[in-house]
Amino acid sequence: MAKKYYNKEDKAPMFFSSFNYKLIGLAIALIAGGFTAMYLENEVEGVISLYVSPIVIVAGFIIVLFAILKHDRPNQEEPNLPS
Repeated sequence: MAKKYYNKEDKAPMFFSSFNYKLIGLAIALIAGGFTAMYLENEVEGVISLYVSPIVIVAGFIIVLFAILKHDRPNQEEPNLPS
């Protein structure tokens, strides 16, 4: 079977940068940690369940939103289109 060779120029750039993926990973860890802390306390009216965990979970969702909206790629010139 013949090998397929690809030029690096043919590949489209990644949609997110590595920084965006790291932020999304951090946010997923925060969300999972918040739900885990809420589960481990196992009290309905506990301090962690009522105050700490919801703040950590919302912070995780805000970081996901920021990571999705952040655009740090260099500005690319648009090709000249014929008029």
